[in-house]
Amino acid sequence: MSFLGIAQSLTGRRWIGPTTEIDRLAEAMAQTTDLPRALCQILARRGVAPQEAESFLTPQIRDLLPDPRGLKDMEAAAQRFLSAVQRGERIAIFADYDVDGGSSAALLIDWLRQLGRAATLYVPDRIDEGYGPNDAAMAELASNHDLIICVDCGTLSHGPVAAAKGADVVILDHHLGGETLPEAVAVVNPNRQDEDGALAHLCAAAVVFLMLVEAGRQLREAGQKGPDLMAMLDLVAVATVADVAPLIGVNRAFVRQGLRVMARRERPGLVALADAARLDRPPAAYHLGFVLGPRVNAGGRIGQADLGARLLSTDNPAEARALADRLEELNRERRDVEAQVRAAALDQAEARGLDAPLVWAAGDGWHPGVVGIVASRLKEAANRPAIVIGFDGDEGKGSGRSISGVDLGASIQKLAAEGLLIKGGGHKMAAGLTVARDQLDAAMARLSELLDKQGAGAAGAADLRLDGLLMPGAATPELIDQIDGAGPFGAGASAPRYVFSDMQISFAKRIGESHLKLRFGDGMGASLEAISFGAFDGPLGPALNEHGGARFHLAGRLEINHWGGRQSVQLRLEDAARA
Repeated sequence: MSFLGIAQSLTGRRWIGPTTEIDRLAEAMAQTTDLPRALCQILARRGVAPQEAESFLTPQIRDLLPDPRGLKDMEAAAQRFLSAVQRGERIAIFADYDVDGGSSAALLIDWLRQLGRAATLYVPDRIDEGYGPNDAAMAELASNHDLIICVDCGTLSHGPVAAAKGADVVILDHHLGGETLPEAVAVVNPNRQDEDGALAHLCAAAVVFLMLVEAGRQLREAGQKGPDLMAMLDLVAVATVADVAPLIGVNRAFVRQGLRVMARRERPGLVALADAARLDRPPAAYHLGFVLGPRVNAGGRIGQADLGARLLSTDNPAEARALADRLEELNRERRDVEAQVRAAALDQAEARGLDAPLVWAAGDGWHPGVVGIVASRLKEAANRPAIVIGFDGDEGKGSGRSISGVDLGASIQKLAAEGLLIKGGGHKMAAGLTVARDQLDAAMARLSELLDKQGAGAAGAADLRLDGLLMPGAATPELIDQIDGAGPFGAGASAPRYVFSDMQISFAKRIGESHLKLRFGDGMGASLEAISFGAFDGPLGPALNEHGGARFHLAGRLEINHWGGRQSVQLRLEDAARA
């Protein structure tokens, strides 16, 4: 049953409110814990019992950190790493070109630096080399290194690992594993097929962090002391959020503590990046995913692949500022390239139809560095798994994004095993692939079939899940502080959304090309400002801007707006319906 009777909002969505059971649990929690009712509503939706509320609101690393040795090959990985450190062996780090890969590499480089050691950083070029280790690069690294550590990649790299003759290889990854593993000294990966999946939500940087925890344990057992790992959680936090890892379990604690570390402004790369982005306050989880993360990624997408990892790992403020400025410039270029591909891909996907189990688009010359972002946009538009592929000659490189409950990575891996892809892999929510032009239609048809079996075709226009009603007068900074206690919010832990019912719009103005700013009230003196980004890209902006005095139900997330040295509460408006 729809909330407030809204079966189709201005953006075409059905509104779903809290169930009577959630309301009942929230009320009971409020009575037994003395916590605010709005906060109890969030906790009840997350399945938190009243007796667990206090520990949930104050997640501690010491309580939630898993034993690293619970992951297969962990002891062997840490032993080989420490052996290389203690013997003065030559170490190379082969890292993926995204935020998770860069953060993973930076963790290792920072740890080694504190012990007076260095490592060679190698990040493959997205266009020339593609994702993951390749034979030539691994053979070259093996010719002058004793140990190669592959981070955020390597689990499916049987050939390249075999090509690293004369060097040992350790793999620290989180992508889905195949039936067999490469012949490495250790393959530490919570998504190996022989793991139980209890830690499948970890990103690669979290796996690297656990390896360093194990290394620290082995050092202590030998009477030695390692670096302070808690001070490195800023890197784990940015990787966790930017890689869209679900914010559950220890990931919540990683991000909460990592944000505290980041607020101290001690890592030159993150300080320079925040300054380049004109971030004038301590970052929140939102900033990691939508402000800092895209800038770190910009080098790997359309520029020099190792810029992000170098920025995160440098201890030189001047170098950090230069790298951050270059990434800021590349991020602006990335936006322009993305806009062109997005428009073409959306037109193609709409022409093909947005109601199939898979939404996809492919085009010649589409930059492989932006196809993943565009796939995310298609997924959001259709509430379906999406694939976007850029062709160069007869070979296309693509990226996919999935919806909750549909394992895209496993389906892509099956497609590769069936010979319909040149290669492919990933995890539940994201995957990459390489496909021959003459196999494109067959591959997409088969992928659609596999995803349909998981229920991808059953999803309707995305329902908007809401946490209840609020009046403008209740939207206070104190309420937002209370709500934030249940955070951080992100993948797997969506921020609460509220409806302001039967509101009168007193002011509406178009901002820039597509944004809308407005003020609304309840007619009894209380009012609130709202901002809706991209409102004029769809029907929401025109309908509210030209409201003609009509009253509306307004839905979105509450936030603190920082502007001109002042703070005020505003609604991040996501949807509306006529009252």
